[in-house]
Amino acid sequence: MELTSLMIYIGIFITLFLLAILISDGDLTLMFAERFGKRLSSVKGQVYWIVGASSGIGEYLAYELVANGAKVVLSGRRENELQKVKAQCLIIGKKSGISEADVLLLPVDVAKLELHQQYFDAVLKHFGTLDVLVNNAGRSQRAEWMNIDIRVDKDMFDGNVFGLLNLSRIVMPHFLQKKRGQIAVTSSVCGKVGAPCSASYNATKHALHGYFETLRAELTTQGISVTMLCPGPVFSDLLSACATDTYGQKLGGAMTKKDRRMSTERCARLCAVAMVNHLDEAWISINPVLLSLYASQYAPSLFRSFNGRLGARVAMTLRDSRNDLVNSCKQDSQQVKSD
Repeated sequence: MELTSLMIYIGIFITLFLLAILISDGDLTLMFAERFGKRLSSVKGQVYWIVGASSGIGEYLAYELVANGAKVVLSGRRENELQKVKAQCLIIGKKSGISEADVLLLPVDVAKLELHQQYFDAVLKHFGTLDVLVNNAGRSQRAEWMNIDIRVDKDMFDGNVFGLLNLSRIVMPHFLQKKRGQIAVTSSVCGKVGAPCSASYNATKHALHGYFETLRAELTTQGISVTMLCPGPVFSDLLSACATDTYGQKLGGAMTKKDRRMSTERCARLCAVAMVNHLDEAWISINPVLLSLYASQYAPSLFRSFNGRLGARVAMTLRDSRNDLVNSCKQDSQQVKSD
C-alpha cells in the first residue's frame, strides 16, 4: 500500500513537472525568478556594455535595460544600425530619466583584439565604471559537418569565441578591483545540444560554456558573476550574415512571420531577468525545444537515441520551422560533392 501511494505521488510530481515545462518559455528557475525574483528596476543607474547591440537580442535587451533606468554602451560593427538603436533607447528611456549622456554609441569589431583595451578605455572615460559586460556578438551557420572548410571553423571561433574571451579578460581587472562585476554571455540551445548542419556554430557555443564556466568557478568568491544565456529559436536577422561551409560566403535571406520562434522582445526580457537575478544559466525557448533540453539533461542517452531516429532533416525543421533552410544546406552539400 505504501509503495502504491509512493508511486502515485511520483506520477503526480512527474506529470506536474512536465506540464510546467510545456506551458513555459524558459527553464523553471528562470520562470520562478521572473515571478518572484529581483525586479528589473534594480538595474537603475548601473552601466551595461552590450557587445552586439545593433539588432536582435542585443538591440531589444538595450531597450529593456534603458526602460528600467540602466545606462548602456551600444557596440557592434554596423554604426548606422547602432545610431537607430540609440535613438530608440532615448525615446524608451525618457520615462526612466535616461538622457543622451546615458547612452554611449561605441562601434566595435570584436575580431580586432588589438583594439579591445582602447574600446574599454572609451567606456571608462565616458562612464567611469562598468557593472555588466554582455557578450552578445556572434554569427550562426548552416552547413553540413563533412563539407566545412577549416577556415570557416577558425573564422567562427575568432568572432564567436576569442573576441569575446579577450574582451572579457580586458574588463576583468576592473571588476576585480571593484570586487564585483558580471559577465553575461549569449550562448544558445546549441551550446547545450549539438544541432545538425551547424557544426562550427555549435562548437563555438560549447566553447563559451567551457571558458566562462571555468571563470565562474575560479572567481565567484571574488564577486564575479557569470550568466550563460541559452536562447532557442528567436526572431532576428541572423540569417543575413549566417555562415555556410564556404569561407567568406553568407547564407543570406530573412526569417518570415510564419516561422515558429520566440519574439525578440520576450527573449530580451527573460535575458534581463536572468542577469538581474544572477542566474548561472538560463534556458530561453518555446517548446518542443525547451522540453528537448530537459530530456537531454536528465536522459542524455535516451534523448540522443530518439533524436538520431528522427534524423537531421526533422531536427533542422524543428529548429528553423521551415524546409528551405534544410534544402539549402543539402544543396550546398551536393554541389561540393559534385565539384
